[in-house]
Amino acid sequence: MQDRRVPWMDLLEAPRPAWTCPKNSSLMTTHPATLPQQQLLDLCDVRRQRRSGPGGQHRNKVETAVVITHRTSGVQGAASERRSQEQNRQVAIFRLRINLAIEQRAVPAAKAPSALWLERLRGKQLSVSPEHDDFPSLLSEALDHLQLLGGDVVTAASQLQTTTSQLLKLLRHQPRAMEHLNSLRLQHQLKKMH
Repeated sequence: MQDRRVPWMDLLEAPRPAWTCPKNSSLMTTHPATLPQQQLLDLCDVRRQRRSGPGGQHRNKVETAVVITHRTSGVQGAASERRSQEQNRQVAIFRLRINLAIEQRAVPAAKAPSALWLERLRGKQLSVSPEHDDFPSLLSEALDHLQLLGGDVVTAASQLQTTTSQLLKLLRHQPRAMEHLNSLRLQHQLKKMH
């Protein structure tokens, strides 16, 4: 069996700062989707605007839509479906974290799973709702390990102390995450996952 390691796997053993993301690079050491909300917002631009949505007369008078852009990557999260600007802000933050989890890659701190991942394991079953605040962090961790291993789902699941089916179940909650995995697997001449 050929080695499916990607060239930057050796970075796992190298010491590195807590958060780095060189300009025009999608490789970092701490994934922004895992940052606490305020730390993430410190790295973003928040824009409020008027958009269509619920609210009747109120809709066109108040800027309730929120668009949050991660400055380094340009990844965005937006929401306008709620009447309240604060509710739209919370939805936009969650969508931003999901988008970052799918579109940005980080070098995992170790081959072993994070404390959050271990906290969410029940035996080998991963317990998290796709609407829970922990979901983007877990999704980014899974995709980072898969990137590191060239799309090898079996090895990634083993390193994350779960089963292949549990790992795929996590990814299936976000169709774009499965697209990312299958694109990665195609690059490494592996079969598509369903």
